[in-house]
Amino acid sequence: MIRNHDRKFKIGMHSYTLHLSGFGESWGFQEYGEHHAFEQVATFKDLVDIAVEVGLDVLHITLVDIQNDTSDAHLAECRKIAEEAGIELELNVSFNAPSDPRVNCDVENSLHIARKLGCNLVKYSTDVEHPEKSSHSCLAPSVMKQLVEIYGQFEKNLPLIEKYGMKIAIENHCDLFADEVIWLVKQLNHPLVGACCDTINSLMVMEGIAECVRKMAPYCYCVHFCDNRVFADPDGTHSLGTAIGAGNVDCRAIMDILREEAPDGLDTIDLEIELPLSGYSIEEGREMELKGLRESVEYMYKELGIGRNPAKIYGPSNYFLNK
Repeated sequence: MIRNHDRKFKIGMHSYTLHLSGFGESWGFQEYGEHHAFEQVATFKDLVDIAVEVGLDVLHITLVDIQNDTSDAHLAECRKIAEEAGIELELNVSFNAPSDPRVNCDVENSLHIARKLGCNLVKYSTDVEHPEKSSHSCLAPSVMKQLVEIYGQFEKNLPLIEKYGMKIAIENHCDLFADEVIWLVKQLNHPLVGACCDTINSLMVMEGIAECVRKMAPYCYCVHFCDNRVFADPDGTHSLGTAIGAGNVDCRAIMDILREEAPDGLDTIDLEIELPLSGYSIEEGREMELKGLRESVEYMYKELGIGRNPAKIYGPSNYFLNK
């Protein structure tokens, strides 16, 4: 049995999981040199209702999910909706999102917004640019210049972070190697500042999944838990998102690492799925997202022992029964 086998986590969902319904953010369109926004067909209240229905403990949201309305009255209303439903909130922001600038915010303002929403964590995508030959560009001079500037943005806001007691998580968001995130965390050297490990994003910088998770786990305050199917066809090699447990990622092995190595500050595992849309209508895609969400929550609870609220819906967890 692994060390900390019985360590428990809340289960959360990155709202990007339902991006075809207009939640989270729109992603990937930067390859076409354009911004994009899927139509938002539901409200923040609807998102919270879905969270309750499928058994989530936490929603990991973006500014898009609250319609980019950061007035005190609207933030208070959203906080009330979540609290009354028993759903905790985390905030996800970017500095310079290449596809959907609606999610952008600076450190200071994001901390104020998160505080008013009742969040205890803010996750940051830094949107660092690497040289085109990215496979060997970790900690390259042009990257370090950007990281030093980003360090300054966080460093000057450490007093506010302390005032709010807000955990900070810096993500390997398709733009940072594990060692670059770790460099930032170590330089900031503050107990409230940690990392967010996305278990698939490492592929974008051609970094191995297991290696990335092992490196980042000791610094993680946040995890975007993903699964993908990797395959080759005559058009090349592809990586497509699946429901958690349905792809090629050894999800149990990932959780073993996190249970053994992650600090106590990691108390939530946020699932994130990105199902392929090609070949389906937008309406079919939305239904597939909801189906994938339900399947993911059930799998993560029953097979990986993640979550509290799922027990009300899915019964006993096989993970704790089969030690």
